[in-house]
Amino acid sequence: MAEIPLHYLSAVELGRRLREKRLSSVELTRLYLERLETIGRSLNAVAELTPELALSQARQADKELAEGRIRSPLHGVPYGAKDLLATKNIPTRWGSPAHKDQVFDYDATVIRKLQEAGAVLVAKLSLIELAGGGGYDMPAASLDGPCRCPWNPNRWAGGSSSGSGAAVGAGLVGFALGTETWGSITVPAAFCGISGLRPTYGRVSRHGAMALCWTLDKIGPMARSAEDCGFILQAIAGPDPLDATCAPIGFRFRARPLVSRKSHPLRLGVLPHDTSKVPEVQKAFEEALAVFRKRNFHVAEASYPPDIPYNAATGLIVAAEGSAAFEELIRSERLQLLADPQQQAGLIAGLSVSAADYLRAQRVRKKAIEALNSLWERFDLLIAPTLLTVAPEISKPLSASTEPWGGNGGPGNLAGWPSLSIPMGFGKENLPLGLEIIGPPGGEQTLLALGMTFQQETDWHRKHPPL
Repeated sequence: MAEIPLHYLSAVELGRRLREKRLSSVELTRLYLERLETIGRSLNAVAELTPELALSQARQADKELAEGRIRSPLHGVPYGAKDLLATKNIPTRWGSPAHKDQVFDYDATVIRKLQEAGAVLVAKLSLIELAGGGGYDMPAASLDGPCRCPWNPNRWAGGSSSGSGAAVGAGLVGFALGTETWGSITVPAAFCGISGLRPTYGRVSRHGAMALCWTLDKIGPMARSAEDCGFILQAIAGPDPLDATCAPIGFRFRARPLVSRKSHPLRLGVLPHDTSKVPEVQKAFEEALAVFRKRNFHVAEASYPPDIPYNAATGLIVAAEGSAAFEELIRSERLQLLADPQQQAGLIAGLSVSAADYLRAQRVRKKAIEALNSLWERFDLLIAPTLLTVAPEISKPLSASTEPWGGNGGPGNLAGWPSLSIPMGFGKENLPLGLEIIGPPGGEQTLLALGMTFQQETDWHRKHPPL
């Protein structure tokens, strides 16, 4: 097997080499800054480079590592943050032409926690404007332009965490932070051939993050492996007095694959998905199931409880809360600066959602959560293809795609469940496909361990694009 280039190594491996003094954080930081300036710009993945801060943090990391002061497995590893996370005195533009001059005088809690872990911030990464709060139909709906898939620049990197997915996929950062309200971590992870973790709602503080949907927003890691995601989550999770929705306990990651015992095998529920028009997805998923059966996991069909409008309820909540969050912008002339007219119209329409309709959606949500959580009486984890399509063409409206999309974003986000998307092979035109593993609230350890098991048996996560 050919040696993996340095910039495509996992964050865990990079951290190990730094601790072993086989390379320096300054050397690694300069490598990533150069790739971000060249490849990153060409992919429209970069919102802002942070060279002065990065090199200062890298020099500090090298000094501490030389003295044997190890803060975390991420100490000295360069990373990028989705540009809706506040960074002190560094522009935070939310991907929005209407916010192009915005700068905060504080760091988001996750940025502060990664600094405490010794990680090195090299870049703010692009996103769909306002994280797509009003709905969008154009990959170009971003201040930074359409973010390109590193596997084929004529394809889209996915949204809304476009730049985070592309930057990790292209080997421009050791790892990245993304956010998800409805698919914004798992979709770009699948399209860009990387691992992306949507944590349980409330697992990670959102202080300093742009608010899109207060009852749905989540911040999570995007990296090369499930193991990476576990250690990143460990660094950013935990209580925060600045976020009242944040869980009172942290997360301690145990980096070991799952072992299924004959007396009590792990129960995997296969969610329904119609792959009749996408045989390459079905083939890749069947091969993934074979890996789990080889490990003696119990695999059986599962389904969401019927007669509940999961997607409709989620969509109405996003529309109402998103428009409330951006009401000042909507009622100003600056709304016309947004790149996608559909997003402008969607934000305006969201203000007309009545209190009765919003409360009705939240009542449906309560009923949905009770019904959905009944699945955990029969299954330990749920699995499905992340999507039924590969990255779409970047030049066309998303609505013009004739491929079935699929996905489980509505029910999973409505219930606040954690989810991990990991590479499971390739589809049309040698573009990546994703495998989604979904767990119960607080179940990150088990789903990450299953992801590690799969990545122990396969090498899809070690593949990298032909840049």
